[in-house]
Amino acid sequence: MPPLANLLVLDFSTLLPGPLASLMLAEAGATIIKIERPGSGDEMRSYQPRLAGSSINFHMLNRGKQSLTLNLKDSEDRARLDPLLEKADIILEQFRPGVMSRLGLGFEDIMAKNPGIIYCSLTGWGQSGPKAGKASHDLNFMAESGLLGSSVGTDGKPGLPPVLAADIAGGTYPAVINILLALMRRQRTGEGAYLDLSMADSLYTFAYETLGEGLGLAKWPEGKGGLTTGGTPRYQIYRTSDDRFIAAAPLEQQFWLNFCRIIGLPDELRDADQAQAETTTNAIESLIVLRTASEWMAAFEGEDVCCSLIEDLQTAVSHPQNKHTGLFDRTLTADGVNIPVLPLPIAPVFRSKHAMRPAPALGSYEGGDADAIGPSRHSHPADDPRHSLKAERGMPI
Repeated sequence: MPPLANLLVLDFSTLLPGPLASLMLAEAGATIIKIERPGSGDEMRSYQPRLAGSSINFHMLNRGKQSLTLNLKDSEDRARLDPLLEKADIILEQFRPGVMSRLGLGFEDIMAKNPGIIYCSLTGWGQSGPKAGKASHDLNFMAESGLLGSSVGTDGKPGLPPVLAADIAGGTYPAVINILLALMRRQRTGEGAYLDLSMADSLYTFAYETLGEGLGLAKWPEGKGGLTTGGTPRYQIYRTSDDRFIAAAPLEQQFWLNFCRIIGLPDELRDADQAQAETTTNAIESLIVLRTASEWMAAFEGEDVCCSLIEDLQTAVSHPQNKHTGLFDRTLTADGVNIPVLPLPIAPVFRSKHAMRPAPALGSYEGGDADAIGPSRHSHPADDPRHSLKAERGMPI
């Protein structure tokens, strides 16, 4: 049985961070009821290209879930939620601070009828503070956290990140981690939890090195000064003669010496790469650009140099390594088109077959899995001393 079987999640979130978090919970066996606005639903449904009435993005992020359409401002629609709120184990919401409380669906409201609820509020800046109500996207979080400015090009301009790090690494992953921790605690104590998670706050985990130097030693690196942000020739991207690019990361000394030997870097620069970082980097650039990418990769073959050819996504996906592991073997069908199942960091042993159902049509929920879940799976008898414990309120876990 999947580890989260018989757990009910009410997912009020949209777009990427929350829906990806609930997808991971579904993959591990949880029943997910996606609460959507009537008529249009999650905005992600409208993205292009579309299959079976919704975008491919929506299909990728919402397989295995159910869709319940409700106007949360309508009292009759709200009443339809009450039985689910009493049964729910987890509520996941992604509105701006205060919205759920104004709708009568805040943590205090739900805990009054369901003391064991695990309530996760996922926002950009948290529930309070000067930025709490600020409209922002991933790029804004990256910019204002200082991460985007930590790596710049030769013209001093930061590049657009190739991944939505704030949404996924700052939002989805912390949400899943903290929900699972809250479930573990509830098993021991019966306590529910309120999780106030800020995507921007969680980004600082990735700045561990520069934070240590800056806050601890008052040495704040410049845009190109860090170990992995252009400050050393041992961690760089080099252009080849055929306009391909080599990602070279021979950080450790044994890898560095192998790399220098193969490319023919003069001895005097091999030991001066820190003192003369820019000079050494320029010298390597002048050597790498003399040969094609295939020539360099042939020279690096079988050598411990930590060098890779930068590939496009299509080439990377079709690599024999991915075929060997079966990473993209699972598919779903929509409008007769096979859609790959998004790879998730959930071990195969924990996967639920129910998560392989296609993404739901808007408003298609008519009961089903949630009705089979009994009430108060997480409650304790009145004579159990743990029954009187109250959930922590307004405190991040």
